[in-house]
Amino acid sequence: MTALFALATSLLWGLADFGGGLLTRRIPALTVVVVSQVLAVLVLGTIVLATGAGSEAGPRLWYAVGAGVVGPAAMLAFYKALALGPMGVVSPLGSLGVVVPVSVGLLVGDRPGLLQFAGIGVAVLGVVLAGGPELRGAPVRRQAVLLTLLAAIGFGSVMALISEASTTVTGLFLALFVQRVTNVLVGGAALLASVGRGGRALPEGGPAVVRAALPALAFVGLADVAANGTYAIAAQQGPVTVAAVLASLYPVVTALAARGVLKERLRAVQAAGAGLALVGTVLLATG
Repeated sequence: MTALFALATSLLWGLADFGGGLLTRRIPALTVVVVSQVLAVLVLGTIVLATGAGSEAGPRLWYAVGAGVVGPAAMLAFYKALALGPMGVVSPLGSLGVVVPVSVGLLVGDRPGLLQFAGIGVAVLGVVLAGGPELRGAPVRRQAVLLTLLAAIGFGSVMALISEASTTVTGLFLALFVQRVTNVLVGGAALLASVGRGGRALPEGGPAVVRAALPALAFVGLADVAANGTYAIAAQQGPVTVAAVLASLYPVVTALAARGVLKERLRAVQAAGAGLALVGTVLLATG
């Protein structure tokens, strides 16, 4: 069950990243983040009311608040790093956040077997290569590297925090709702600050472009929410080290989605990375 839910997380995060990447070509990135999260809040709020999940409120929700604060900050750092480039270096480095939940898992007592340790190493290498790292001729600014590592730590911290935010399914609904409300507050404040500095909140074409993109924005927001939920279940069902690595295969999904939808050709290093990620998955699942 751990492997199943963790792989579902990779699929959902990969598709959410792919959809978000497409949307940011037409709509400012902060607006994509805020609007998609607002739509997720509306859906989650309805679920919380319908299931009576509010009765699950307790101290664990502070983990959800922490995830809600860290998530947008990590995303902003990642977007800034992507702007500084090169993307072929930034994108794979961003996936190294898996080190955070894996370390937490080892600290709390996870002891993977030999095959699983091998699978962790192979899968992480595969994820990095699947991003298509530029191994030569790609000057990297120190600020881009620092921002990317900061984002990676943030992404990994969100994984660790959300897995601790609840112990029941209804409690998970409430935790995800609290996380998304916090996301909206933090992201909204960042958007207002950006506008105050002369940035744009609306794309060329105005509100009509955002309205037309609402179904896609809803998909991105809800896929991200669902991914957090399936990861929390995976981490509770089995070893966090296994759940975290399998959940971090999402760059492979994003690369394959770009290949299938946008007809982007995979570079040799990306194809090799996808293959290694698959081998690592098999080792983790069978170890």
